[in-house]
Amino acid sequence: MSVVKVFPRAEEPPAQALPANSAAEAPATIPERIPEKPAVANSLPASEPYPFDRAFHAMLARVTGGISPVALSLAWLDWGTHIAAAPERRMQMFRNGLRDTGMLLQAVAHATSQKPWSVIEPQGRDRRFKDPQWETAPFNLLAQAFLLSERWWHDATTGVRGVSHANEAVVEFSVRQMLDMLAPSNFAATNPQVLEKAFQSGGENFVFGWQNWCSDLMRLLSVSKPAGDEQFVVGKTVAATPGKVVYRNDLIELIQYHPTTAQVRPEPILIVPAWIMKYYILDLSPQNSLVRYLTGQGFTVFAISWRNPDAKDRDVAFDDYRKLGVMAALDTIGRIMPDRKTHALGYCLGGTLLSIAAAAMARDGDGRLGTITLLAAQTDFTEAGELTLFINESQVTFLEDMMWQRGYLDTTQMAGAFQLLRSNELIWSRLSRDYLMGESSQPSDLMAWNADATRLPYRMHSEYLRKLFLDNDLAEGRYRVEGRSVSLSDIHAPMFVVGTLADHVAPWRSVYKIHYQADADVTFLLTNGGHNAGVVAPPDEPWHTYQVMTKAADAPYVGPDEWLKLAPRVEGSWWPEWAQWLAARSGEPCDPPSIGVGGTDGLPDAPGDYVHS
Repeated sequence: MSVVKVFPRAEEPPAQALPANSAAEAPATIPERIPEKPAVANSLPASEPYPFDRAFHAMLARVTGGISPVALSLAWLDWGTHIAAAPERRMQMFRNGLRDTGMLLQAVAHATSQKPWSVIEPQGRDRRFKDPQWETAPFNLLAQAFLLSERWWHDATTGVRGVSHANEAVVEFSVRQMLDMLAPSNFAATNPQVLEKAFQSGGENFVFGWQNWCSDLMRLLSVSKPAGDEQFVVGKTVAATPGKVVYRNDLIELIQYHPTTAQVRPEPILIVPAWIMKYYILDLSPQNSLVRYLTGQGFTVFAISWRNPDAKDRDVAFDDYRKLGVMAALDTIGRIMPDRKTHALGYCLGGTLLSIAAAAMARDGDGRLGTITLLAAQTDFTEAGELTLFINESQVTFLEDMMWQRGYLDTTQMAGAFQLLRSNELIWSRLSRDYLMGESSQPSDLMAWNADATRLPYRMHSEYLRKLFLDNDLAEGRYRVEGRSVSLSDIHAPMFVVGTLADHVAPWRSVYKIHYQADADVTFLLTNGGHNAGVVAPPDEPWHTYQVMTKAADAPYVGPDEWLKLAPRVEGSWWPEWAQWLAARSGEPCDPPSIGVGGTDGLPDAPGDYVHS
């Protein structure tokens, strides 16, 4: 028996791994430029094999909207083979179909005498058939027939023994998307509201709808902003809180806002927003700007504004966002306000990054953070909601190939994925209103911000998807910063964590897991609303409610369902609750600090230049 030495093929040179520990090569101070070839622990292989395959996948992604056909096919194959091997389950599905058909035929036979929704009624969150006109025949029967079909397909695609949970979710989601497209509310002939509008207006609604469609098409082709967004101008009507850019590097501009009170709390607030969108979600119009609210409460506020990357930033790593973002901002704040602890706030992906930075700082004995606030931010991704439908090995590989060609993830892919999660509200209801009813959506500052998306660098997004979503390294203690592992259990600073009840991006039960990850006092607040509308909650808006409760670091763990029963409910915005929590952990008011510290003459006023990129 001989031992054969296997040499690599000539056309496949062995990959050159990047250095495992970049800390030894990094300069002592925070670099102000992104390195051209960053060396980060756990980085992707340097080689790029099979370029023609990757180019083919990138071309295919343009047709599929970034969704991997292989991942979709494997999910359907998993479900199809298991349902084919379950004759009793198929017989039950057949009986359920016969039962539903019989109930519907009986409702048709007694349509004039039976009450509406006698067979099935819409669920609480389904607004497609809420109008009273849907309670009249034959539209009520059409709606019930559709809802019965929805229920039948939901039962058919879920609970099949042997099908993996991930594949089951993909199949159920894709069936739901197809059914949502075929809902009777989406067609003029089967929508009583559209027919009534056409009768009253003499068909004008279709003319206006055609104009809306043409207008949207022209904007899509010209890549211009939605109609009405002209009234929301960055720096004038939104992102208009007075301030000054006090630091800039290749990735961020750090904005320091002018004080609006005679004295301020000695501890500043640093806002770390997500870079998937522009930073000014927390500085919208003056009446709903969290930044303006905080300055009015006597806090000195700093905010990071991320630069919108392009193709030349393809090799920017996830850790660059920590070093050139959070750490560079803290260094600058330390020069402006020395010997002061900082209240750090992270929103969405910015909160995940802040958690990593805080864990690394705690590991290294860096005590600059006084408190940590996380808004709709996940640190464990095992239950990351329907967004995980787009995150599996096949899908991530497909996305990587698409980004590999461009150097970044385009805004249209991200927007499309988020819209699919709430297709009834964000796609079909809007198309019905704009194109069938002939009405125009009233623009808002939140909608204008939502349309102002940013790109994501290839390397950073790939590392984020693999390390956090796929491998869940942060929650399971495998995430490494500068060559050494970090753990959220090293965090001892008091934490204020906000979850939103109707969050499709960061489900509140996923956000809640910070309770058993960090060794700190955790004040958890659950507010109504979604990922954005729940966070942007100015006190003047009357419809906000929240529940809040604090768990001491040494207190026993309380599960999320128990927490729901125990936490007291409060009417109103959560902003004053958080401001009081911050004030209780801050020193006595003092004179405001200077704006910046040397070298800021060439830097612009807020909102800066990067927000316009």
